[in-house]
Amino acid sequence: MFLKKVDGPRAVTLPDGSVMTRADLPPATTQRWVASRKAAVVRGVLYGLITQSEAIRKYDLSDEEFRLWVAAVAEHGEEALKATAIKKYRQL
Repeated sequence: MFLKKVDGPRAVTLPDGSVMTRADLPPATTQRWVASRKAAVVRGVLYGLITQSEAIRKYDLSDEEFRLWVAAVAEHGEEALKATAIKKYRQL
């Protein structure tokens, strides 16, 4: 079995004891961003599985878009990433 060489860790342990691997991240070709995929990318960056710049480049995100995802999770949890929750969590 051959493993592709990657920079950084292949897996990280999350605070709840579960293990997150690079296979748990959404594919680079993702077009439809549901809350669970956004949350996986944010968790991957926060716990050191991938770097922020790598995530932005891989998923073709803007800096502002990614910062909004992180801020939403920090303030309200992963529920705030749902498109139907925009009114509830992102009021001015």
